[in-house]
Amino acid sequence: MRKLFIVLTGLAAMALTLPAAAQFAKPEDAIKYRKASFTVMGAHFSRVGAMANGRAPYDAKAAAENADIAAAMSKLHWAAFSEGSDKGETRAKPEIWKDSAKFKEAGDKMQAELSKLAVAVKAGNVDALKTAFGPAAATCKACHDNFRKE
Repeated sequence: MRKLFIVLTGLAAMALTLPAAAQFAKPEDAIKYRKASFTVMGAHFSRVGAMANGRAPYDAKAAAENADIAAAMSKLHWAAFSEGSDKGETRAKPEIWKDSAKFKEAGDKMQAELSKLAVAVKAGNVDALKTAFGPAAATCKACHDNFRKE
């Protein structure tokens, strides 16, 4: 039983060390995946934004649920910026691959701000939502400005 555990643990460790690009059979698959994750993240973030900007009635429960989903989704698409996925039907700028450190820094900042937003909305008041939404939206805009073709 102990040998089986050691073998299974070793196999699991090996699987976790495979490059992220290995999960996509073709670059087109990576592009589709990241587009889908951005779409879902954006949809939930927009719902929170509508409440923050007064375009939708404030609903504390809905704000918290949508902020949590947006924060979780913000972690998914980074692995899909794999080698070869800069070609094809994508609005990703070449700067993503040319200056990957700057891109990663922008992504880390966005994830941090979306996490802060998810925590802030749990306060249950629209003022906390408004305060946290602005910086989170700014990180999205910065990525769009620097790394996304129109």
